[in-house]
Amino acid sequence: MTTTYMSRDIRPTAPPKARTRRPAGSWSRYMNPVLGITGLVVVLAAWQICTTTGIVDANFSSSPAGAARALIDSVRTGDIWAPLGSTLTVVAWGMAISLVLGIPLGLLIGRNRVLYALTDPLISIMYSVPYVVFLPIIIFWFGIDAQARVVIVVWSAVFPLLINVIAGARNLDQNLLHVSQSFCAGKLLTLRSVAFPATLPYILAGVRQAVGRGLVGAIVAELFMGSAGLGYVVQLKTSAFQMDDAMAAIAVIAIVAIALTRSIGYLEKRFTFWSVAD
Repeated sequence: MTTTYMSRDIRPTAPPKARTRRPAGSWSRYMNPVLGITGLVVVLAAWQICTTTGIVDANFSSSPAGAARALIDSVRTGDIWAPLGSTLTVVAWGMAISLVLGIPLGLLIGRNRVLYALTDPLISIMYSVPYVVFLPIIIFWFGIDAQARVVIVVWSAVFPLLINVIAGARNLDQNLLHVSQSFCAGKLLTLRSVAFPATLPYILAGVRQAVGRGLVGAIVAELFMGSAGLGYVVQLKTSAFQMDDAMAAIAVIAIVAIALTRSIGYLEKRFTFWSVAD
């Protein structure tokens, strides 16, 4: 019995071409900025329409066009640079003091149960109570010069920074501490080489909050007791019903706030990329 095999040409078939999909991040990367700018443009357009049609009195609320003209004039004449420099100087000094105090103290308090139990109620109270109610005492102690404004910036910034650093130190991975102990590292070396790098995401998140609150503290201090700075300009121009100039100063404050918070956000992405889940 013979079996006949039919020969046929068997050729390998090419796998089906995969569909080219557009990377998901190409649009999502720009979605938030585009939507944010769109929302801002809509609000400004509605504001301009309300002032143009007389729904809102521009003498009391200004207008985007008037504020833009006042801002351009203040930049051209240089009137805005001295107040801006005064505010930024106060914020810089306050943030420097807050960082020097907040980060080491937060690490120490977070890694020590006794210190945490002693200071947690006090930190919560100082963070929750508005610093504005202490302005008379601050004025009595430090006067109304730049020194008092720096104190208010420190008061505003150091407590959110402390809370974040303490939370990061208390949530430290125990495996890292075990490795440090196995190498017989001391407490100071553990804080510097283990606790600080591991809590860096918490630290930068606290710095971002502290910068925003510190800028608010500086503006509030200038509104109430300043003789210089952007807050003082807003108070002075508002009291004289020069609303375009006041809104121009407020626009500068908003630009400074966005620039500072975005810069800290960039540092977070740059130095703590390893802490973000894919």
